[in-house]
Amino acid sequence: MLENLRELLSELHQELPRNNLVTWTAGNISVRDPESGFVVIKPSGIRYEVLKPEHMVIVDLEGTIIEGNLKPSSDTASHLYIYQHRPDVNGIVHTHSPYATAFAAIGKPIPVYLTAMADEFGGPIPCGGFALIGSEAIGKVVLEAIGDSPAVLLKNHGVFTVGSTAEAAVKAAVMTEDVAKTVWLALQIGQPDEIAPEDVAKLNYRYKHVYGQ
Repeated sequence: MLENLRELLSELHQELPRNNLVTWTAGNISVRDPESGFVVIKPSGIRYEVLKPEHMVIVDLEGTIIEGNLKPSSDTASHLYIYQHRPDVNGIVHTHSPYATAFAAIGKPIPVYLTAMADEFGGPIPCGGFALIGSEAIGKVVLEAIGDSPAVLLKNHGVFTVGSTAEAAVKAAVMTEDVAKTVWLALQIGQPDEIAPEDVAKLNYRYKHVYGQ
């Protein structure tokens, strides 16, 4: 089932280690099929370099395995909770990327110090509270904290990003780590100034409606 999404998910998972967003088997991506409503997600504990389309697990929104011989990610319940409450979201990424997770470790959101943040996120990257892995708890914290941002930090844990597609969610995860690294470096030099909200709005509008082809 959903062969194209299995192949897409296998390819996108390779972007996580390629961009230094994950270590060993940590992290995961899921994608929702808009037609069937089924969700394709990474299996638990499988190393990225051996991950293939046939390893992906298909579940329904209640978590019942529709197809797959492996256990789905331990974050599956949280992914499904987000899909259940955000019909605009069709892709979710979870990482422990080091610079962004450093901010998460101390419960600190990332203010808009960079035009790249205004472009991609349209505001600060918020930080939600702490929740244990294995239930809907993380998904609830994500939705409580994320607001209009495509990314949120989870205290003492890591990063969740969402998108209208799986590719958009992966891009947000890559950009989250990129800006987190730059902000961390800037903070070693001094205290950067935040960009004014009205300028953030202008930059975000330009990025969404003018930039690109």
